[in-house]
Amino acid sequence: MEAYLAHLVTQSLAFSLVAISIVAFLESLALVGLLLPGTVMMASLGALIGSGQVSLYAAWAAGTLGCFLGDWVSYFIGRRFKVPLHRWSFLKKHKSLLMKTEYALHQHRFATVILGRFIGPTRPLVPMVAGMLDLPPHKFALPNVIGCLAWPPIYFLPGILAGVAIDIPASAHSGLFKWLLFLLVVLVWLSGWLGWRWFREGKRSPDWFSRWLPLRRLRWVCSLTVIAAVACFIFWHQQPLMPVYRHLLWKVLEG
Repeated sequence: MEAYLAHLVTQSLAFSLVAISIVAFLESLALVGLLLPGTVMMASLGALIGSGQVSLYAAWAAGTLGCFLGDWVSYFIGRRFKVPLHRWSFLKKHKSLLMKTEYALHQHRFATVILGRFIGPTRPLVPMVAGMLDLPPHKFALPNVIGCLAWPPIYFLPGILAGVAIDIPASAHSGLFKWLLFLLVVLVWLSGWLGWRWFREGKRSPDWFSRWLPLRRLRWVCSLTVIAAVACFIFWHQQPLMPVYRHLLWKVLEG
């Protein structure tokens, strides 16, 4: 599906923007987003931005529109069908996640609506649960707009970095430069995930990961991963092709 989508979006700028809106909409839509590899698809579309085939700001606007529509459709689904949704067997299987989302909205409404957009399992749930809790629309609107504006460029970023790297002219150093960039992205992602596990330690139910990597070991692994990411960034930044990469990246950011 991703290969087919990539083929289509390269044929037409208009279709590219429509595709970005649809992906963002479905990724934000109540429950549907739990079933889609939206993060991978957004990163793939980001590669088209990095390669210059789609304007960053047009894609940003299309992604924001899709997020906004998906969130508000989800909000009104939750508001209109809150009783049947509580009885739905699919939601009962995710009861724990649903209860945590409800608790977070009760305790920190503003932050939960914004941050929930950046956490995969809760992205399609937070707007729906906000509707189920009868959160007034005007209290949902502001954090929702902030989240919808911030989410697309952040999820495009890995693809943009990869797309720009692909356009670097082949040379003796280009292979090493691209592999270092790939390693850096992996290390940054891993550092963030381990840091989140560390922050959430003691607030979640024990699982196989916490048994394999208890808190003391997790601290060491997380710290070493952060150090490795910093070292990788410094080494990558000192590569001879960095001025070329910065120039190409700046052209993308200029739109």
